[in-house]
Amino acid sequence: DPIRLLPLYGLDPSSYSVRTHGAGLINRTWVVSDVNDKPLFVLQRVNTNVFKGPEDLAHNMAVLGEHLSVALSDLLLPLPIETLAGDRTVVDRSGFYRLIPFVEGSTVYTVCSDASQAFEAALQFGRFTSRFEGLDTSLLRETIPGFHDLSHRWLQFEDALRDGDASRMGQASDAIDLLKSRRDIVRTYERIRESPSFRLRVTHHDTKISNVLFDGKGRGLCVIDLDTVMPGRFISDVGDMFRTYLSPASEEESDFDRVYVRPGFREAIREGYLTHMAGLLTAEELEHFDYAGEFMIYMQALRFLTDHLNGDVYYGAAYEGHNLVRARNQIRLLEAFGRP
Repeated sequence: DPIRLLPLYGLDPSSYSVRTHGAGLINRTWVVSDVNDKPLFVLQRVNTNVFKGPEDLAHNMAVLGEHLSVALSDLLLPLPIETLAGDRTVVDRSGFYRLIPFVEGSTVYTVCSDASQAFEAALQFGRFTSRFEGLDTSLLRETIPGFHDLSHRWLQFEDALRDGDASRMGQASDAIDLLKSRRDIVRTYERIRESPSFRLRVTHHDTKISNVLFDGKGRGLCVIDLDTVMPGRFISDVGDMFRTYLSPASEEESDFDRVYVRPGFREAIREGYLTHMAGLLTAEELEHFDYAGEFMIYMQALRFLTDHLNGDVYYGAAYEGHNLVRARNQIRLLEAFGRP
């Protein structure tokens, strides 16, 4: 029972209750409430199969917290609370844990249902990165190496084409040909990676709508789930918003007629993100704002198709051909997004 951890934070377990919270795919999460059932904290167990170095997560949280305190920033950021011993994580026989303040009056959405939500979320992610302007990104550790490295994902795809399941390659020939035909997206990424105009910044890397807290009036409060925060380029955050906000259907949708770009959403993301980032992005970065969508949608299609060819070893599959459906879904979104 995770309630056993509370004394390490100077909290009396008899004054609190702990219940499972959310349906996150990575970490296990509980809400800690007082005797009046008022939520006060979020307790998480870190999935060390995904995050191989949980001590790196604690290091990064400390770096972010130190920067905000020195800069006297107005950014609301729910960072892990220190234990009585001064640690941001607790290690015991069952894993790595951290305790995070619960943001009162906050709401989480699992689906981006209208353009105003897209705007508010993009505003929060742009605000997040802008508030760490001036932080030396080399102080941050890479929590998932190669996470958004498109060149690396392309090489994995090539390996799968060489060593993967031959019958699955035949089934997926249309998707394989399409992704090969768009290799220009990889070449553009490789130019970006070498260009000094594309700066490394404090980047969230997982900008789905459920990683933003909203208030009761639908306004964004702050971003959460900071495990993937590391040095990155703006195309990662903007691209992931394009990929996950634009279509009313998720990557799980098998009826591809439901995968399309909703009017006004692209503009809402751009306007929201640039509210805080317009003066920080270089001219060349601004020219590649829409490329961010191509970059992220294409990379996810590559990853799904690679996993299909390799026998569903990474994402798993609920039915035969699941990852091929996911790949074709993302290809449809890529086509709907269009070329910038």
